Amino acid sequence: MKFKIDENLPVEFADELRAIGHDAITVLEQRMGGGADEDLFSVCIDEDRILMTMDIDFADIRVYPPSISPGIIVLRIQYSLRTKIGFFAVLDGLSRYWKKSRWLACSGLWKKIG
Repeated sequence: MKFKIDENLPVEFADELRAIGHDAITVLEQRMGGGADEDLFSVCIDEDRILMTMDIDFADIRVYPPSISPGIIVLRIQYSLRTKIGFFAVLDGLSRYWKKSRWLACSGLWKKIG
């Protein structure tokens, strides 16, 4: 799977995704930090990448329709060791679920698995 990690998430998420065989790049690696959400959404479409972000604006399907996107994962998490461990549990679940749905907004999921 191809991912783009937004600037509001730890860059280590991309490193960990790469370590388990995914194609991941960060917004900061592409020097897109501080850019408009609409531009980031367009780049993700062009690159066929799933966006991982904490920006709740991306959960608005009227503005960011799932039918034209490879996918958006909106995470609501707290930074801690539990977050990193939880990240992998969520990723495992998402990789199984992703074939059924191209859009997913995660809210509170991290607390349930941590």
